[in-house]
Amino acid sequence: MQRRLLPLLLLLLGAALPAAAAEQAPSPFFPYPMKVDRLPNGLTVVRVPFNSPGLIAYQTVVRVGSRNEVEPGKTGFAHFFEHMMFKGTKNFPEGEREKVISTYGYDDNAFTSDDVTVYHSYGPTAGLEKLVEIEADRFRNLEYSEPSFQTEALAVLGEYHKNAAQPYLKIEEELARTAFTKHTYGHTTLGYYDDIKAMPQAYAYSRTFFERWYTPDNVILVIVGDFNDDALMQAVRKSYGPWDRKSATVTVPTEPPQTKERSVHIDWPQSTQPRLIYAWHTPAARLDTSSAAIQTVLADYLAGPTSPLYKELVLDKQLAQEIGGDATIHRDPHLFSLVAVLQEERYEGAVRSAFNAAVKELATGKVDAARVEAIKSNTRYGLLMGMETAKSVATQLSWYAGIYGTPDALARHYQKVSEVKPADLVTFARKYLTAANRTVLTLTPKTAGGQK
Repeated sequence: MQRRLLPLLLLLLGAALPAAAAEQAPSPFFPYPMKVDRLPNGLTVVRVPFNSPGLIAYQTVVRVGSRNEVEPGKTGFAHFFEHMMFKGTKNFPEGEREKVISTYGYDDNAFTSDDVTVYHSYGPTAGLEKLVEIEADRFRNLEYSEPSFQTEALAVLGEYHKNAAQPYLKIEEELARTAFTKHTYGHTTLGYYDDIKAMPQAYAYSRTFFERWYTPDNVILVIVGDFNDDALMQAVRKSYGPWDRKSATVTVPTEPPQTKERSVHIDWPQSTQPRLIYAWHTPAARLDTSSAAIQTVLADYLAGPTSPLYKELVLDKQLAQEIGGDATIHRDPHLFSLVAVLQEERYEGAVRSAFNAAVKELATGKVDAARVEAIKSNTRYGLLMGMETAKSVATQLSWYAGIYGTPDALARHYQKVSEVKPADLVTFARKYLTAANRTVLTLTPKTAGGQK
């Protein structure tokens, strides 16, 4: 499964850890105790006891995504490899792992993003020791034949065709291609279509990809729920301890500064709603700066449900069905976006003007301090409300740890959010939300009658 990182389009390295166990106390932003060990081979193991009697969430975060796909002709492999990781080993041939998983009743899946791949299981504590054995085995000893590889490559091609039937993939592809000229964020997680079609001939490269990135020093285990910590760590050391590969180093191209506005238009051949997207290049998510935290607040401030822009465009004038901001965190500099799903194509000019006016107002220094504080409070409580099960806690921890590279990233990110000042939004808007730094995407559909 590919994780989409433009939520509204769907309408929807940190410091080294000590080898010995480190225990972190609860905080206002992560209210559960956390234990962290780093094995001699570099594997980071994060455990969070959680009141979920008889249940555990077990997630494996691999810090590899489409950003790592630097070789020409080899895009889409991070996502493709997510599929291959279910193909089996000598100890548990294809299908055997799934039989064991289903016997215990685990919910089991995975997703890939631009920056990380996460494998997640959720089910009974009674099966935890076996789950550790099975997961360690496939990450250490994955095997698959060339015919099996080629069959799965065709399945991935089918997934691309299915996604391409809706406008979201085309929007993502065209925005990435236009906004990025050098960096690997210029292709989507699915990869370029021609590369996907050529995947059946890339069996040898797939083995290289596995050896390169599926290494203990590039993986974080996150276990949340009801478990005995001593027994768990004994099982982890036994099963993962012999894993001894080292991750590769590749040079991800640096995106040069954008100096002139770019634009791209999509003529969509079927009936759908028109779209307008403003996207600006912004800094990478790092814990030693406030950039990611500022963008988290800025997305709601400019286009959230309490914003004047939302009131004007969606509620009062009804020019848009939906608007919002996208500030998804990334390991490298990425994009901050304003997105509008228009009621009708003829409203595009008015929505553009409203976007421009909202950004200009902020950049000139007019900022509603009370609303900034309300957004920060709502963000904090929304985070806490989103961590009510072992699975949701593990998912939040895994995502932030994968992007930032440190287990305590979630709490540290939201601590930064709590420290954002109204003036920070103004400074950020002046520096980054400029016309020269902007990429504009528009999409217009074919109407039912065949005319735009």
